[in-house]
Amino acid sequence: MTISRIKAGLARACLLANLGLAASSSATAQTDEGAPPMHAIRIILGDEVITATLNDNPASRDLLAQLPLSLNLDDYSATEKIAYLPRKLSTSGAPDGIDPEVGDITYYAPWGNLAIFYRDFGYSRGLVRLGSVTSGLEHLGYSGSKQATIELAP
Repeated sequence: MTISRIKAGLARACLLANLGLAASSSATAQTDEGAPPMHAIRIILGDEVITATLNDNPASRDLLAQLPLSLNLDDYSATEKIAYLPRKLSTSGAPDGIDPEVGDITYYAPWGNLAIFYRDFGYSRGLVRLGSVTSGLEHLGYSGSKQATIELAP
């Protein structure tokens, strides 16, 4: 093993330790092909629970730092549920925008809001992918507003 490979391995281990992403954590799940771990969260709407995973990026880590959150999820254009966060998230390293997929949990930087897509939508400048819903997407089919609690999954 070369010194550069050892240094790279140590750097990765230190980064993971500093981010608190130990593989033994019950709030993480390993992704395919050795990608960074993702954090499991749940969104509670009364008696209904939506589960999701958040990607490992600066915006997602900022959201995790704010959990647990109690927010109003409002319907927006019969396409997404949105909620305004207590503070803006980092968009460091994020692309200019994305084309969200059904089930994507995103951050719309220009408005500073969380957006969860339950219907298809096109490319949006300023939209950052945070993660995706893994179950319970059907619970977002309501109109109007609902109180939601977002927390780390046990």
